[in-house]
Amino acid sequence: MYMELDWKEVFTASMVLFAVIDIVGSVPIIVDLRNKVGHIHSEKASIVAMVIMIAFLFVGEEILKLIGIDANSFAVAGAFVLFFLALEMILGIRLYKEDNPSTASIVPIAFPLIAGAGTMTTILSLRAEFEKINIIIAIVINVIVVFAVLKLSARIERILGVNGLGVIRKVFGVVLLAIAVKLFAANVKQLFL
Repeated sequence: MYMELDWKEVFTASMVLFAVIDIVGSVPIIVDLRNKVGHIHSEKASIVAMVIMIAFLFVGEEILKLIGIDANSFAVAGAFVLFFLALEMILGIRLYKEDNPSTASIVPIAFPLIAGAGTMTTILSLRAEFEKINIIIAIVINVIVVFAVLKLSARIERILGVNGLGVIRKVFGVVLLAIAVKLFAANVKQLFL
């Protein structure tokens, strides 16, 4: 199968993943985890998250076929997940609650903070629209950003402050909301054909 490299797709997929992963908005969580559990292995967390995301890109659709769900249905479901993630970001509420971790590099940093349910849903939703090679490049770009943010999290928190992080989170929440609406509109009509 011929895969075509398209920098517009790479840019769009990168921005979508950046908004979903929301690593800059997660800096307060990362700092809090670092204070609770000590050192976070940025390299290990980044590599594990990348492996999870790329593996899910390739086997996610097969898993869906196994349970009898088509890509359009999953994309519509993904649009709902993105919609609620965006609401969390914009309104500053938590719809999804999780237990407090005892270790941090793999769980919860790599999974589910970076490569969580929203990211997995997004990857499969992107697969319905974009070439795999472009999504892989977008994943790698995001993992590089994630690694940098994990390494510099304390410095980023000092520079941006609580208000700066809040503004960035809300801006990307609005972007994510728009992406969710577009994803829903593009795939819901296929369900009724």
